[in-house]
Amino acid sequence: MADPVVHILVVEDEEAILRLIQYNLDAAGYAVRTQMDGAAALDDIEDNPPDLLVLDWMLPEVDGIEICEYIRESETHRHIPIIMLTARGEEEDRLRGLDAGADDYMVKPFSPKELVARIGAVLRRVRPSLARQVIEAGKLHADTERGKLSLKQGEKRVAVKCGPTEFRLACQLMEHAGHVQSRSQLLDAVWQDKELGYDSRTVDVHIRRLRKALDDAAAHAGDLIETVRGLGYRLEP
Repeated sequence: MADPVVHILVVEDEEAILRLIQYNLDAAGYAVRTQMDGAAALDDIEDNPPDLLVLDWMLPEVDGIEICEYIRESETHRHIPIIMLTARGEEEDRLRGLDAGADDYMVKPFSPKELVARIGAVLRRVRPSLARQVIEAGKLHADTERGKLSLKQGEKRVAVKCGPTEFRLACQLMEHAGHVQSRSQLLDAVWQDKELGYDSRTVDVHIRRLRKALDDAAAHAGDLIETVRGLGYRLEP
């Protein structure tokens, strides 16, 4: 079955950034439309509600915070996931954006690949029926519907033979490629039944298993997962 078409509205007043986002979301298979000011974005949302909104903060006419608040107060549009993408990176700004209703918050300059990954993660969390069935990060490719992991090697992909826990662990690292995931974050995301007493050693054991599965698929592929001493693990993007 084909993935559902996901319609994304991008609201950004800097044309170069807008086109960069549009290009990368088009390439990822999303249906993208754009607006460059807040008032036009609100009209667009009313006429044709998107499945997800990528929203700048500083906009002409109506700013991103006002748009967030409007959507979250709307009976008909409050379900729309929002990723705020802005140059305002102070903790106070992040908290204000999240308090206004953003589901995620990214700071410029940003990685287009990370934005695509964040969109997939938000959809899986907020609107799973629309989530894409594929996650890609660097050399790794995960088919979440079939539970299959593969590794790019030259012009082809080779299967990574791993268990379901290692697969979920790989997906979590892929969704946050380039960023450290602490052991507690990995425990919360991958191990659902907390009553069984899983701890940080559980994460370490399964990281070793995942690295071995990657190494079995291609020499030294396990090195894609970096141990960040005292913090956790990071997947090379």
